[in-house]
Amino acid sequence: MAGNDSEEDMFGDYDSFYGNDSLLAQIDDTEHEHLQDKNKDIKADGELILGNLQSGIYQEKDNFSTSENMVILKADKEDAFEMNRNDLLDSNQEPTESISDDLPSSQLLYFAKLNELSSGSRTSPLSERKRKCKKSSDKIRSPLSFYPDDEHRNRPTDLSSHSNCALFKTDSLKDNLKSAMTGNAKAQTLQVSKTKQLKEAVLSEEICVARKTIESSSVDIGPFYGLPSKVKDLFRQFRGIETLYEWQHDCLMLESLQQRKNLIYSLPTSGGKTLVAEIIILQELLCRRKDVLMILPYVAIVQEKVRGLSSFGIELGFLVEEYAGSKGRFPPIKRRIKRSLYIATIEKGHGLVNSLIETERIDDLGLVVVDELHMLGEGSRGAMLEITLAKILYSSKNTQIIGMSATLNNVGDLQKFLQAEYYTNNFRPVELKEYVKIGGTVYATDSKTESGFTFSRFLNFKYSSNLQKADPDHIVALVTEVIPKYSCLIFCPTKKNCENVASMVCKYLKKEFRAHREKEKQDLIKHLKNIGNGSICSVLKQTIPYGIAYHHSGLTNDERKSVEEAYSAGVLCLLACTATLAAGVNLPARRVILRAPYVANDFLKKNQYKQMIGRAGRAGIDSAGESILIVQEKDKHLAQRLVNSPLENCYSNLLLELTKGMHSLLLSLVGLKIAVTHEEVNTFMCSTLLGVQQHLLSKEKSLSEVIKDGLEHLIEKGLLEGRMSGKNRNSKYTLTITPLGRATYKGSIDLAYCNLLYRELKKGLEGLVLESSLHLLYLTTPYDLTFSCNPDWMIYLRQFSQLSAAEQKVADILGVPESFITKKASGQAVKKNVDSTVANRLYLSFVLYTLLKETNIWSVSEKFNMSRGYVQNLLNSAASFASCVLHFCEELEEFWVYKALLTELTKQLTYCVKTELIPLMEVAGVLEARAKQLYNAGYKTLAHLANANPETLVRMIEHLSRRQARQIVSSAKMLLSEKAEALQEEVEELLKVPTDIPGT
Repeated sequence: MAGNDSEEDMFGDYDSFYGNDSLLAQIDDTEHEHLQDKNKDIKADGELILGNLQSGIYQEKDNFSTSENMVILKADKEDAFEMNRNDLLDSNQEPTESISDDLPSSQLLYFAKLNELSSGSRTSPLSERKRKCKKSSDKIRSPLSFYPDDEHRNRPTDLSSHSNCALFKTDSLKDNLKSAMTGNAKAQTLQVSKTKQLKEAVLSEEICVARKTIESSSVDIGPFYGLPSKVKDLFRQFRGIETLYEWQHDCLMLESLQQRKNLIYSLPTSGGKTLVAEIIILQELLCRRKDVLMILPYVAIVQEKVRGLSSFGIELGFLVEEYAGSKGRFPPIKRRIKRSLYIATIEKGHGLVNSLIETERIDDLGLVVVDELHMLGEGSRGAMLEITLAKILYSSKNTQIIGMSATLNNVGDLQKFLQAEYYTNNFRPVELKEYVKIGGTVYATDSKTESGFTFSRFLNFKYSSNLQKADPDHIVALVTEVIPKYSCLIFCPTKKNCENVASMVCKYLKKEFRAHREKEKQDLIKHLKNIGNGSICSVLKQTIPYGIAYHHSGLTNDERKSVEEAYSAGVLCLLACTATLAAGVNLPARRVILRAPYVANDFLKKNQYKQMIGRAGRAGIDSAGESILIVQEKDKHLAQRLVNSPLENCYSNLLLELTKGMHSLLLSLVGLKIAVTHEEVNTFMCSTLLGVQQHLLSKEKSLSEVIKDGLEHLIEKGLLEGRMSGKNRNSKYTLTITPLGRATYKGSIDLAYCNLLYRELKKGLEGLVLESSLHLLYLTTPYDLTFSCNPDWMIYLRQFSQLSAAEQKVADILGVPESFITKKASGQAVKKNVDSTVANRLYLSFVLYTLLKETNIWSVSEKFNMSRGYVQNLLNSAASFASCVLHFCEELEEFWVYKALLTELTKQLTYCVKTELIPLMEVAGVLEARAKQLYNAGYKTLAHLANANPETLVRMIEHLSRRQARQIVSSAKMLLSEKAEALQEEVEELLKVPTDIPGT
């Protein structure tokens, strides 16, 4: 159809389904009768129909005009940060549907022409509307387009939404109708009403007005901080937020933000920092029409944030891309139709920035938001975050950086590094009261006293001798003061301690606790069994009936999500958790108890302490929040120091993490051609946090000398080469990257393992065993996990004996023979020298191999006597590393054979489900358990989900809320649209006529 340029051939010989005469011939006869006889009855009928149509049209027109005028009203100065409940575009109110909504343009044209013929020279209201629409067409070209700019002006538009505004030719009705029918046939059919199109047009116009407001120096902040009023509705609808805190308003109105300067802001946990960041993000996406990168510290937090913001993306027409695991893909579309919000871990954020710099698209990135900015001072992730931000600062003068944190001390260094303004406030929506318990006495923290503590109360709880032995720290007494009416978190030093505390508490609770929301707790147990394919953790099975659970990395992703949702809903009232939960997962509590002032074996840092106690106090629910630190008498002086000490300073980790820090940065600087001489590298390094803090370096070596040593090390490893450019005395020593160096930085391979990886891939070419995926799995098993792996040698031998002869050959090739495994299993002395890291890595490969075959984390964790959380982490890490190895191989021609093999393996590791579930799991918010439910209910493709009825989904799928159902359907629609747009662009690229055809 698209290739047919002849409109005559499209309808000329087409007969209607209700008779033998041509439809167009009948229209021609009808027109002839009108012109000859001017039949009054037909005239009356035509005016009656047209009158109904005009009524609907003018109703829609009035709605549009009212909304348009509303968005340019200046907000009242005192109530600028109040949300108005009575906005015209309230999400719960639908404008009345017009009778014309479901009519194609050809029918509208027919009725309009009838009216013109019967009315003589009188100008019809519809004709006047056509004239007005034409006049305003420059203002809103397409009600479906959020971005009516030159980039999209030539994209095909839907004629059903534009034909009312087109100029009518003075040809015969037959010709006009034929032309309109042609347009309808060529146009893409819309599955939305014209009322919905109109609402989208209003939003589009509001965005245009907001963009102009933001770009101007006007103090008028528009409906909602330069954003359309619909954003206000969404915060009310999805978050229940009616008004902003005063500090949030003040922060958003900062002159530095209006001028797009970089900003660091710091407030206590639960103060509402994230909302400010989200408003700034939406301004960038909708008004400035630039991409945004949001960097978060942990995968679980990324996934939670994606779930939270995907609804906004769906409603407002931008994409939310997850860069947590290997699912994240760099922007494939050359000519962007929608702007994207990339939500990434630190590692994936770094990879994305590298990609944008290399493709010269870094200026598309308008904003970078960093949560937990204090992470700059924490190990290898801190080093990588510093590298990422330094590259953005150096490569793009247009990208704004916003950093936020609850715990910052040496802010001056961070300001200098990020060239940023600083805003801070001590606001907390709920007062936090800090206590320390020593023995049976509770003390309040008081910085004014010499000891730092003042007496508060004695515990009033009768302990039996058995309970005193089981609970010497009086945890049962502390939790029963608040649960089940209020919520409580207990932070424990280790994962095992979390489970022990949860089990111990429920043993000594009264039976009445079981009755609280009993049915919902039973539903939760049933849901967890479904997640585990019939299996459930014995501890959770015991504790959940009492409203208690544990939360740590030993849970699978599905389990963790279910526990978090049950706690947020009040079904669970007590969680025993590790410190990880404090770093961003939004699970506040009335009371927070710190089981001991330790994280694992290390004494608690002030930053960690503040993060944990910051979870106390739920805004809008509690009038106060309490934290209680349990301390043994021997640790009393350490606790006093902890409570009264300032926050730790944030220092650069580039030198402490050499292979993931300094050396990695130097390699990528040359690879990306950011800096290719020693002088240019020096200049760049001075702009890093390390450069700002270089006065802290040892006196033995300057920063320049440290850089020189690093570059020489990379040259020795064969990752860089150096040569002199020029022949005179002003010649420079220019650095170039080697193929191995390029593969290393493109694959984000740790420099500690790049040479080893190259050797193992090279050796694999000599005899790669492809009877199964075991050999490939070994090559993609992460190196860094092998050091913490302690194989159970009996399990090792049992799994080895179940392999085929070809699979056992893999072990021989790698240098781990059966005899070695047998002797280790029997406890005999081993004389043969076998590399323990290779043996450990092969053992982890066995775990992954079994997992891919069974796709059941529970059964695999039982077979290998590992926690299911460890198996889940191994799977996620292997999927990410497989993606890295794939990029590594793509840069080295000799490894061409690995490209296709690793592409498929990466996909299998990413989803680790049966092949038929993969299309469903691509949809945001759909994990394995939900994908199985959907598939079994008949929703087997992306198209099925995109066209599903949310209400039907709620009825058919257990434990699926209406909000989740709407989100799944909307996410599927957006993903389907994105894929279609990408394919359309590929088609257009293929059909584009080359400009350099010989002889032209």
